[in-house]
Amino acid sequence: MTASQETPGAGPRDEDLAAMRRALALAASVRTRTSPNPWVGAVVVTSAGDRFEGATAPPGGPHAEVVALASAGDRARGATLYTTLEPCAHHGRTPPCTGAILAAGVARVVVGVLDPDPQVSGRGVAALRDQGIVVDVGVAGDEAVDLLAPYLKHRRSGRPWVVLKLAATMDGRIAAPDGTARWLTGDAARADAHRLRALSDAVLVGAGTVRCDDPELTVRVDPIPEHQPLRVVLGHAPDAAKVHPALELSGEPGAVLDELGAKGVLQVLIEGGSRVAHAFHGAGLVDRYVIYLAPALFGGDDAVPMFGGPGAPGVEDLWRGRLVSVTQLGSDVRVELAPAEPGAPSPGVGP
Repeated sequence: MTASQETPGAGPRDEDLAAMRRALALAASVRTRTSPNPWVGAVVVTSAGDRFEGATAPPGGPHAEVVALASAGDRARGATLYTTLEPCAHHGRTPPCTGAILAAGVARVVVGVLDPDPQVSGRGVAALRDQGIVVDVGVAGDEAVDLLAPYLKHRRSGRPWVVLKLAATMDGRIAAPDGTARWLTGDAARADAHRLRALSDAVLVGAGTVRCDDPELTVRVDPIPEHQPLRVVLGHAPDAAKVHPALELSGEPGAVLDELGAKGVLQVLIEGGSRVAHAFHGAGLVDRYVIYLAPALFGGDDAVPMFGGPGAPGVEDLWRGRLVSVTQLGSDVRVELAPAEPGAPSPGVGP
């Protein structure tokens, strides 16, 4: 059962959508601080129309619902609580949110999306309904799913959300024939790429990229995040490489994702070269493609292509995804792609 199917009816009221979208904005504001916990926002709306807000604290701190309820105090009695993710009903690092909701005397709870974590998975909603609280699920559900996609995938599959980032010329080349690739794109595109790093728990490259470019793989945005992503190298990086200390892994892409997921990585950003890009793309393991296109051309077939390996043998075998967004960044263009919707044909590349 999907979130949108959980609560039947004529659709959400305008006030419910407005409050939930505010909760989603609060969740987005702490996106880089909560992992491996989900980034959640909550809003308490009293019968008098007063609002109290909260967002999930870093690991070990209170969850969004508890923060919002504490802000409301006694005024939470009889109020409606909006939360982007189903409240937890189990003891983890903190007590269950359902207990705090019941103690506060909330009359109604509105949930964006159910939590697939096996420790929750409908138990939070059931615990509240069992105590007579009205619970509606699925308000702005698609927006909640989009915001929480890395967390939801990790809890369902044990693997991180995979973002493949490439910077390329208009003729699809990511490096010169000698392997150099720096400064294909401008400042705005590079700043956006650093924001992608900040949203990720790990950044992954191949050993060839380390040997050629010697990247640091750190986030350099203002403000600098409290925690830098885990730096991951496929293969062995030279001892003097700037990427150290790094996690060095080997094996098939799926096994690499399993290992990262077991370490609590919710999102991994792949910044490797053409062969690493081809390995994850060819295995059908990429959830989002972010491609920065520079208004430049190498103009020949000797420069390095985006994907280093055999491609689709014919037009009927093309990988076809869906366009998520197109944004101009300075002189460059940012294109975000996603795999086709489930059930749509998407054969992928050749072996």
